[in-house]
Amino acid sequence: MKLSEFSYNLPEKLIASHPTPVRDESRLLVLHRKTGEIEHRIFKEILDYFDNGDVFVFNDTKVFPAKLYGNKEKTGAKIEVFLLRELNEEHKLWDVLVEPARKIRIGNKLYFGLDDSMVAEVIDNTTSRGRTLRFLYDGPHDEFKANLYALGETPLPDYIKRRPEPEDAERYQCIFAKNEGAVVAPAAGLHFSRELMKRMEIKGVESGFLTLHSGLGNYREIDVEDLTKHRMDSEQMEVNEELVAMVNAAKDRENRVCSIGTSTLRAIESTVGMNGHIKPFSGWTHKFIFPPYDFTVCNALVSSFHMPYSVMLMMVAAFGGYDEVMNAYETAVKEKYRFGAYGDAMLIID
Repeated sequence: MKLSEFSYNLPEKLIASHPTPVRDESRLLVLHRKTGEIEHRIFKEILDYFDNGDVFVFNDTKVFPAKLYGNKEKTGAKIEVFLLRELNEEHKLWDVLVEPARKIRIGNKLYFGLDDSMVAEVIDNTTSRGRTLRFLYDGPHDEFKANLYALGETPLPDYIKRRPEPEDAERYQCIFAKNEGAVVAPAAGLHFSRELMKRMEIKGVESGFLTLHSGLGNYREIDVEDLTKHRMDSEQMEVNEELVAMVNAAKDRENRVCSIGTSTLRAIESTVGMNGHIKPFSGWTHKFIFPPYDFTVCNALVSSFHMPYSVMLMMVAAFGGYDEVMNAYETAVKEKYRFGAYGDAMLIID
């Protein structure tokens, strides 16, 4: 398929800039992929479509406060630093993006905090915007990390055109987030409240967890029309024995396996072996899923409403059927659903 096939008209006013007051009270568009039928519900009614023994698979990655604002030595020029991942704990090396990139050279020192208490030195240029920073900090690693994160902001997506507010530290994070390492929240999971998780438990719907640390590659502009030529950034992931046993048992007894979000779906599809079963995995994935694609594990998907041309929209279209999903998006725009990480949700089932 071509990149241009994933365009649709999204009025800017439909991009949610704040979350709904209550997590599980956003709207839910239900798409029956075999018939194309669409229903309009409230998210907390999602359990109407699931039964005892079905499995929801969540991504328990935790977003860290990755955006820092500092100043360059001597000139005092304002610099925005986006922490991507820690490369070396002992030497406090981090892979980062910097803006404006043209002003930053190897050897430059950057100062952060009101009193310039955090200092970093640029030691490598990895891409046009990317750099490796070494933070100059003598204290223990836990103390360093706490001080670094105290200076950081929640890394809201660029399409949310405002600075982060205190509520974002909690709301741009799933309630079950545990394993730190993401700079992009697994947005489908943001809709789940503690009350909803408890109701799942009472109904006998099982919760399984994997970890995939979502990176900025999800938002990187695709610059090729032929999607077979696009290369995804690698993301670190882990699927443990416990989840494998839960998912494979559900498959064997023909229960539903529902992926909560595209990051979860990508991780599951990166671990598929024989007979539609998954295997334990710890490592990196650069799997890029777009139509047509044959999914062998999950038969239900919860997703947010994604931006035009995004890799997440492509994955949803691969799962739900290109025509059915693009029609559902058109319906969502007409019905004024809210789009983006803080917006409404979509359930795709047979």
